[in-house]
Amino acid sequence: MGDPCSGLSIEIRSTHVLETLSSHLCTCASPHHHLCAPLSSRTAQTYSSGCSGNPCGVNAVCQEASGGRPVCSCPPGFSGNPLTHCNRGECLDNVDCRGDLQCKDNRCVNPCVGACGIGSNCDARNHVAVCSCPAGYNGDPYHACHLNDPEEQCHPSPCGVNTKCEIINGVPTCSCNHGYVGNPLSGCRHECDHDGDCNSRDMCSNFKCVPACGQCGTGATCRTVSNHRAVCECPKGYIGSPYTECRPECYGDVDCPSGRPACFYGICKNTCEGACGIGADCNLRGLTPVCSCPRDMTGDPFVRCRPFTKEDLCDPNPCGTNAICVPGHDNTGRERPVCNCLPGHTGNPLSHCSRGECLSNNECPDHRACINYQCIDPCIGKCATGASCEPKAHLAVCRCPQGQSGDALVSCRQTRTFPVAKYH
Repeated sequence: MGDPCSGLSIEIRSTHVLETLSSHLCTCASPHHHLCAPLSSRTAQTYSSGCSGNPCGVNAVCQEASGGRPVCSCPPGFSGNPLTHCNRGECLDNVDCRGDLQCKDNRCVNPCVGACGIGSNCDARNHVAVCSCPAGYNGDPYHACHLNDPEEQCHPSPCGVNTKCEIINGVPTCSCNHGYVGNPLSGCRHECDHDGDCNSRDMCSNFKCVPACGQCGTGATCRTVSNHRAVCECPKGYIGSPYTECRPECYGDVDCPSGRPACFYGICKNTCEGACGIGADCNLRGLTPVCSCPRDMTGDPFVRCRPFTKEDLCDPNPCGTNAICVPGHDNTGRERPVCNCLPGHTGNPLSHCSRGECLSNNECPDHRACINYQCIDPCIGKCATGASCEPKAHLAVCRCPQGQSGDALVSCRQTRTFPVAKYH
């Protein structure tokens, strides 16, 4: 069977032909709504007249196909069944709709319906659906949006050269790499390329300005800086190169020479240095300094030694309490201090002298005598052996016993008697 719709314009030809009860129906592609008039019994009689009998519906138009067959269609701006009724649509083009709607099948509809991908937002602008991913999401908004990986905000990096990008509080943050300076958004550069890029007390090392004193070695001191270069020196008592390493002269006494045998805070010292007074002698006892004044000199060896005088024999006073010191000589003739108790005192003058009972006999009872500042019996040790003694007026009165004679202070002897001759 041939195409019953042949002969119509291509805009309204359908590619489908339907057969219904020996009738032929031509359907045309949307938005065209054309139908071939059915060859029903009603129209079969008028088929030979084509469209003259107006076989189409209300508001429909009729065109004759090849062979004079009528084809009905709804005119532009109308829709419906052209065999029965064509209704006027909302629009012919987008201009007939609001900006957020588009004209589709003669109707103003939302262009966002089904236009965007999963998870995306849609905004209708100028009759067109504009799709976008929400904040925090990325992807193809016309296909699907997915949640952002925060780190992806730094890939690719929004920062300049020689920088690093970090996510801080969800925001990509740019900073210069270590050793670089500048604007991290546009690019960072080396802090320095030569010493002249640094201030006078710094030098350029590995493209960074660093203190010039860093040239000094371990343990060294930086005395000054001149033209970006440090003048280094080892502290007193330290040895080595000030530009490599300064170390203590010693770590223990065993590291020191005999002339300076003691290690003090890393320095070998002679402990006698500065230990004794002016004019004093110093001798080491082990590592301990022993100070003394030389022969024929005296004084405090830790302060000052001076020539010896006689007065120095009694300074400091070597005597005891209530004793006096006078220069004297010992049995070899050498000068020595001599200690005596003060007048009216008795005791050991080297340790302590006590005040006596008396200074004269008048301060003692009649039967006592003041001897060595004590009131004692004057008879003690005064009379000869065998003699009797009677203290009287502070003196010892000695008598030989009856029948003896002699000096009672020296000795008493038996008196000799001779018989008297009787003369008759």
